[in-house]
Amino acid sequence: MKVMIFVCGEGLGHTSRCISIGKEMKSAGHDVHFGAYRYSRELIERMGFNTHEIPSEITLVGKAGSLNMKMSILATFKRGQFLGLIKLRKLLKRTKPDVVISDSYFMGMLSAKSRSMPCYLIVNQSNMEEFFKGKGVSSKILAEIVKKFYNGMFKIVDKVIIPDFPLPHTVCRNNLKFKKKIWKKVFFCGPLIGKTFKETEVEELNRPHVLCTIGGFGYREAIFRKVIEAAGMDSSINYTLLSGPSVEPSDLGTVPENVKILKFIEDQFPYMKASDVIIAPGGHSTMMEALSFGIPMITIPDQKHSEQQNNALVIEEDDLGRKLGYFASPEDILQNIRLLLDDEKYRNELNEMREMAEELNGPVAVRLMLEDKFLVHK
Repeated sequence: MKVMIFVCGEGLGHTSRCISIGKEMKSAGHDVHFGAYRYSRELIERMGFNTHEIPSEITLVGKAGSLNMKMSILATFKRGQFLGLIKLRKLLKRTKPDVVISDSYFMGMLSAKSRSMPCYLIVNQSNMEEFFKGKGVSSKILAEIVKKFYNGMFKIVDKVIIPDFPLPHTVCRNNLKFKKKIWKKVFFCGPLIGKTFKETEVEELNRPHVLCTIGGFGYREAIFRKVIEAAGMDSSINYTLLSGPSVEPSDLGTVPENVKILKFIEDQFPYMKASDVIIAPGGHSTMMEALSFGIPMITIPDQKHSEQQNNALVIEEDDLGRKLGYFASPEDILQNIRLLLDDEKYRNELNEMREMAEELNGPVAVRLMLEDKFLVHK
């Protein structure tokens, strides 16, 4: 079976979960191709996959910790990216896949359906109109357009794959609003992560250990520096902070001895397995990785980013971690780290989630579903 996987490159979370599917399909002998762009394409190519350049789909616009979805959509139209449909149709004609998987990349899905190819859509949000709430009349109109577009897309796909735990344990459940007919197409495959807990070796780190993936760039710099300050208040807790590729750790000045700052980690899973707490934004993929490894989280979602805010609320409601805001003090951060380290209820809940993730085995679940559809019934 030949599979084309289209990846939305506006976040490495989309890329990592698609790579997990690609690795599983390839290990089972299937012919796997990727369509990606920018750093997403570079990462996939380094993994050794057949990778094709595709047009970017959406231009993200925002400032001060907020995503402006209205301006993002307008900027996307101005750049004329949707004209890339012609290029995508030619790519599909040339590669002739048996099935197309599109992770939040709607041009890929439209191109596949225009060529009558089976298409599976991966999403962890179906209520994008939430971005426009309380933002004026023009935003309400745009919200309705977006809502109709999404509902139209859900109608034409063969299945909607949710890379999350099944209900009622679904972390992104507050971001899912499907019509009754669409729910029949929804498949909760489980977390799609690059490595399982059992196959990951542990990095040798001083314990207890906190892994912070907030990043020290742009509007996140302030909270990044607060984590460093919190670390200085208790030398018994050790930290690894990822500053991001655009920030030189040396520019951050002197840091406490219990803090190590890295720009990037090629493979985060050994660090994750060796950590006792993870501090991260409200991105869905990072949450799935942490839960699959049974690690409690402190989530600091971007302001006015409804998807991240909703994810973070569920993490706190289900006793899987704590939700903080950008105005949290270093004292608040340290207090919540200690809480997650000391309170057994979090550890017990996380152990159950880790066991559930192992049982679900998301990449295998997706492969078996596709094989059942395209091999067994041929």
